[in-house]
Amino acid sequence: MANIGVRTRLLDRLVRLSPPALLASLYLIVILLGAALLSLPFANTGGVSIYDALFTSTSAVTVTGLVVVSTGQDFTLIGQVVIALLIQFGGLGLMTFAVFVLSAIGVKIGLGQRLILREDLNQSSIGDLIKLVRVILVVALTCEAGGAVLLLAVFVPDLGWAEGTWYAIFHAISAFNNAGFGLDDQSLIPWAAHPLFNFVIPLLFIVGGLGFVVLADIYESRNWRQLSLHTKIMLYGSVCLIFIGWLAFALLEWTNPATLGELNLWGKITASWFQAVTPRTAGFNTINTGEMHDATALMTMTLMLIGGGSTSTAGGIKVTTAIVLVLATIAFFRKSTELNAFGRSLGLEEVMKVLALTVVSILIVFVALFVVSITHDGTFLTLAFEVVSAFGTVGLSMGATGDLDTVGRAMIMVVMFLGRVGPLTLGFFLATHSVARVRYPKGRVYLG
Repeated sequence: MANIGVRTRLLDRLVRLSPPALLASLYLIVILLGAALLSLPFANTGGVSIYDALFTSTSAVTVTGLVVVSTGQDFTLIGQVVIALLIQFGGLGLMTFAVFVLSAIGVKIGLGQRLILREDLNQSSIGDLIKLVRVILVVALTCEAGGAVLLLAVFVPDLGWAEGTWYAIFHAISAFNNAGFGLDDQSLIPWAAHPLFNFVIPLLFIVGGLGFVVLADIYESRNWRQLSLHTKIMLYGSVCLIFIGWLAFALLEWTNPATLGELNLWGKITASWFQAVTPRTAGFNTINTGEMHDATALMTMTLMLIGGGSTSTAGGIKVTTAIVLVLATIAFFRKSTELNAFGRSLGLEEVMKVLALTVVSILIVFVALFVVSITHDGTFLTLAFEVVSAFGTVGLSMGATGDLDTVGRAMIMVVMFLGRVGPLTLGFFLATHSVARVRYPKGRVYLG
């Protein structure tokens, strides 16, 4: 009876939490359950500790892709299935699945569930959330199934039908959810020049990273003029970032013998294209990222920090945030009091939200880098690359993650968790308005 009373009190406290706190708690619970499953004998081959299982589960639920053990070698087929499910839950959102199941069995979705779902999907209102959930699941499952079918032509000739089919399914799920988990220890380097591979995997990256709101808007509008401002900014920003990254990576690494230098012309073009897309939180690599030039690593870190779109499987501060920052800077130098984009204006409130999100993100990255630097004497660029990759839930690595000690790995896990759940929690506070009861006289602060 005492245990029942304790569980009841814990459940009551959990229910009374605010929507963002409850959402973060749900993600944490799934991470712990995933770690428990991955540490069981039937899920691994015997060389995975509970701490390694916890790191892997955190990386999977936060759709990051950083690993400290081999996914393909150290986990059994059951363990790999568990990882794929954790990626699916984390990428599409835990509440998305919960609401879909409840709706399917006829349970009415109450206001509390809608509020939590709103935070999970990073929405400003609770209207049409159920419709958005259906769009998310239909788009996700369709894209993953289509990607897996196409990837059969890549993996089956090399691995056979059984293993090749599982490789196709696993990598389709991992790619669409921008997770970066691979079953080969070399990530995707063995297929760096495969034409179909370099089309399917990046396409899954891009579609998954645009955001489900954007996909729903494109499907319903089907006309550029009728698209929302958010959709236009996401499409324009994504195209610009992809082509800038593609060109910059090719120019910086063209003659580097450790990355593009030894490839033929087609291989250099496709590898550059792949590496321009994957830092936007996808995390796969077809070249050795540890051998990139410092300038290329810095550019990749910038792309990782920006990430993908809101309500997507991607992380980072988001493309819209980066573009609003640029627009605000341009407006300042033009001495303009308004931000304009595609015939629409953005108010001061949007700018303040963007500044808050960016400052908090930078603080998280710097504090984490400071802690990791205390306990590990690796090169600064390598450590910074790992921390930014963790925050952007990317998964690209220059080789430092496996060398970190217990404190360093714990810090990376915290950053991965904050990178996935933090922006959702921050969005709750940014969406909450409070009216000032006292107004003070205006003062002046000299800046610059």
